[in-house]
Amino acid sequence: MAARTAFTTALAGLAPDAPLPVAARMFAEAGVPVFPCAPGGKNPLTGHGFHDATADLRQVESWWRRFPAANIGMPTGAASGVVVVDVDVHGVNGYEAFRRARQTGLMHGWEALVRSPTGGLHIYYPADPTSEQPSWQAGRAGIDFRGDRGYIIVPPSRRIIDGQTALYRLASLSPTPGRALDAAALRRFLDPPRPPRRLPERGLSPGRGDPLKLAKWLAGERTDRNHKLFWASCVLAEEGVPYREALDAMLTVAQPDFGQREIARTVASGYKRIHGDTPHPRGADTARSGTAHEVDVVAEARVPARGLR
Repeated sequence: MAARTAFTTALAGLAPDAPLPVAARMFAEAGVPVFPCAPGGKNPLTGHGFHDATADLRQVESWWRRFPAANIGMPTGAASGVVVVDVDVHGVNGYEAFRRARQTGLMHGWEALVRSPTGGLHIYYPADPTSEQPSWQAGRAGIDFRGDRGYIIVPPSRRIIDGQTALYRLASLSPTPGRALDAAALRRFLDPPRPPRRLPERGLSPGRGDPLKLAKWLAGERTDRNHKLFWASCVLAEEGVPYREALDAMLTVAQPDFGQREIARTVASGYKRIHGDTPHPRGADTARSGTAHEVDVVAEARVPARGLR
């Protein structure tokens, strides 16, 4: 039978108000890499942020001797063996989307539920050992996913809210080991693809699928060029223009303040928005492949810890 992750096992043995240096050491002893973040905050105190995370006891003890009030940051994904669904309550109340995702069965398999100091919910899952799970945001749903190349603040870290100390606190542990989350399916559910925003075509028709014509139009624009490039890339993707052909045309627009790297990223984003997969410049015709999927008031919402499985 599968065991709980090292992080969840260590978390289960922590007192809710354990001193931060003690908690950091316990995680490190369990093999969970950690790094110090600003006391009462989230910003890393190390030069390379979560890339500096380690389970080396000497280093961890040295950090927390120097910063005894530092919050505890943990890289997510393969580095720690856990990923986190972060339900936010700022601006957009993420609990509504969370409930809908629960009803579809997309949220099963969690190992631990942690309440954030602001009323949000962190839902911990084992990382998928077979594939990378990149971090992403579904801003319209009020939910983020912390996977590879991301990090999270873990209990018993704390924040100062309205002058009062509030903890990241464990709300519930699953009685059984968890299972990997289908993060890609959750993202598609929370943030389904939208049709690209239409800009005035300004006489572009009938040559909508002509990348050189669109590039010439873009070269004459002096404002909001990145957004207009994204729109043009979506149009070319919809018209079936090969990605390489579209990219070559748009790179002719490069200027000192509008570089090739920015253009390449934006064209790739447009093609990914329409076709759902990241295009590869050397592909024969990536424009035609893939399936169509994408890429301070605290709400009073509360979710009971029981019955989530």
